[in-house]
Amino acid sequence: MDSKPKQQKNTQKWVNVAMCAIMIFTCLGFCSSNKSLYLSAITDALDIKRSAYSLATSCRYISTSIINIFFGTLVYKFGTKKLMLSGFVLLIVSMLLNSVATSVVMFCISEAISGIAFSWSGTAMVGGIINRWCKENTGTVMGAVLAANGIGGALAAQIVTPIIYQEGTAFGYRDAYRLVALILLVVGILVAIFFKEKPRGEIDDSPSPTRKKARGRSWVGIDYNAAKKKGFFYGAAICIFLTGMCLQGVGSVASAHLLDKGIATALVATVASVSSLLLTCSKFLTGFLYDKLGLRKTISICCVASVLTMLSLAFMDNSSLGTALAFIYAIVHAVALPLETVMLPLYAKDLFGETSYNKVMGMFVSINTAGYAIGGPLINLGYDLFGTYIPMFYLTSGIMLAVLIGLQFVITAAHKEQKLIVSAQESVNA
Repeated sequence: MDSKPKQQKNTQKWVNVAMCAIMIFTCLGFCSSNKSLYLSAITDALDIKRSAYSLATSCRYISTSIINIFFGTLVYKFGTKKLMLSGFVLLIVSMLLNSVATSVVMFCISEAISGIAFSWSGTAMVGGIINRWCKENTGTVMGAVLAANGIGGALAAQIVTPIIYQEGTAFGYRDAYRLVALILLVVGILVAIFFKEKPRGEIDDSPSPTRKKARGRSWVGIDYNAAKKKGFFYGAAICIFLTGMCLQGVGSVASAHLLDKGIATALVATVASVSSLLLTCSKFLTGFLYDKLGLRKTISICCVASVLTMLSLAFMDNSSLGTALAFIYAIVHAVALPLETVMLPLYAKDLFGETSYNKVMGMFVSINTAGYAIGGPLINLGYDLFGTYIPMFYLTSGIMLAVLIGLQFVITAAHKEQKLIVSAQESVNA
């Protein structure tokens, strides 16, 4: 009798997953992944110092961090679909503002708007939607959807680069921004048509409060107010902040460091491309490993890769060993980066469960983004002090080793709390 409604709901689930992938493909792939392509074109055309223009990026991180603090509350009040579509509208406005901006102030305003948009069309939103619709193999689905970022970025680079640097004009980037705005409009219309909000209160596929935790499955969770009183909540927050600070900071200077060490420009470009393509695979693989191996082992693999990322850069030179280390960096950096994306919703899901998922997820993304804002300036401050990035690479490798150790204690404490909650529920229902 009810097989048809179940089939329709299952179909809608995969339609929504596909819409999330398209959103990530477009919003992050076209509007975020290739921001560096516009840098020299804009600063040269408008005679703006690059250090001044970089303030716009800081505005984006700050606005994203602030808005994500309220992510759970906004989702509860407005629902996911309204926020997603608002994200598309704000991104279109941001792209159009960029296409007419003539000063750093205008770019800062535009990037602050895009920061809000990414809160509603990026990792946090996808995490919330997939957690609501996909109660099993969440990690695999999450990884597959977020991997669309790499594919979108690769395609966007091929489309917008010739437009940005078209011959006969210094303002080709304006046409590129307008084209991206048009693409966002088309994709936003598709999302508006095909994405369906899950009715509030629908519980037929929600987690059972008595079901023991299985890898890749849901559990009832901890109330947010109670979660904030747990030491492992703050332990996780500190580790997430340090991870964002180290990985974003190191990633932002890696190409410059390779060039400083005498690595050929063509090879540096190749390393960046290889790392980007591998990241597409590693996001999916990280989610898959979470479903198969659990949080502890998956985190350990990514954190070890992050330590190797910093060390490979620290030992870099222009010898044949340096060339090998450059490609080792490309590989291990791609394995480490899911700590900033795929793992954030999985932290919230695994450590704190369904009850407080959206609020914890929003807070974790906010904290991670705050780490982004600090990472780049901190690494570059080290360069100004020492004349090289190497001391900062050693420092960040040590920090990520500490993060690896700290997360083991966080996971142990959280899983112990989880067992107590599940056991209590089982006793009540017995």
